[in-house]
Amino acid sequence: MVEKEEVGTISEEEAAQYDRQIRLWGLEAQKRLRASRVLLVGMKGLGAEVAKNLILAGVKGLTMMDHQQVSSEDTSAQFLIPTTGSSGRNRAEASLERAQNLNPMVDVKVDTENIENKPETFFTQFDAVCLTCCSRDVLVKIDQICYKNSIKFFTGDVFGYHGYMFANLGEHEFVEEKTKISKVSPGVEDGPDTKKAKLEATETTMVKKKVIFCPFKEALEVDWSSDKAKAALRRTTCDYFLLQVLLKFRTDKGRDPRSDTYGEDSELLLQIRSDLLESLGVNPELLPDDFVSSCFSEMAPVCAVVGGVLGQEVVKALSQRDPPHNNFFFFDGIKGNGIVECLGPK
Repeated sequence: MVEKEEVGTISEEEAAQYDRQIRLWGLEAQKRLRASRVLLVGMKGLGAEVAKNLILAGVKGLTMMDHQQVSSEDTSAQFLIPTTGSSGRNRAEASLERAQNLNPMVDVKVDTENIENKPETFFTQFDAVCLTCCSRDVLVKIDQICYKNSIKFFTGDVFGYHGYMFANLGEHEFVEEKTKISKVSPGVEDGPDTKKAKLEATETTMVKKKVIFCPFKEALEVDWSSDKAKAALRRTTCDYFLLQVLLKFRTDKGRDPRSDTYGEDSELLLQIRSDLLESLGVNPELLPDDFVSSCFSEMAPVCAVVGGVLGQEVVKALSQRDPPHNNFFFFDGIKGNGIVECLGPK
């Protein structure tokens, strides 16, 4: 873990490579990043975006895990996989060369096993775990393992025009830069000198803060029956319920909705929507019927947006710099907007 590992000095080569980001978030934050190891599961379009962002940020090591083979659909959103000669190869192995070329200073590895076969001890070698393309049961299980071992947990996915990320950082401490404006000395008259004095009186200070996250399972099992929850429901994005429907579909079918089975999958999605929302005590009409037309396949632009946010949140958590998103981020590619929601037990 980062806290247990000595954070050494930055070499001249690293200082040159990471000059811009050292100036952005500071040397100490960059040192923490270069001491961190991350596990990234699922090398589809979103996984490629997250891998790119973490490698360029300068983590110590990134392990890309995927047990699936490259499909024809992967090459539409997954830019790390060459478009020719990759069919039938393992997705993580096919991504390795281009991923490593992004930053030779990062130790990029591949694991072709199924995450479901990994023991708890496997995860303890990492400072952060980021899951994509996983079932609800796997997400809940790995989140619990990470929480138990003080590992930062992230998950995210893209379904058509919709994408999300979730973070459980446990009890997370970080520093935030605050601007402190001192009072201008009296006796300075109006004019250019006054403006100069005001600028010189502005300084920044680093403030330590702490935030507590909830487990993924609890974030999905909100009790909407109480009066307080019903009031919050009016402010909650319908993408939260869309996510639950899609995770249920993935868990039941062992795959995501596919365009070649659009009719069958659409009917099943509508049925899951009705059953699931009723079980949560929510009116199924909260998620209109037309949602099914916008949640098939991965859209490359949506992967870029969600992957940018997800990568940024991993960097913030590992560097302990700036307030993290607590705990969901949802992106609607049709409306072109994103929203941060804090959902779970209050």
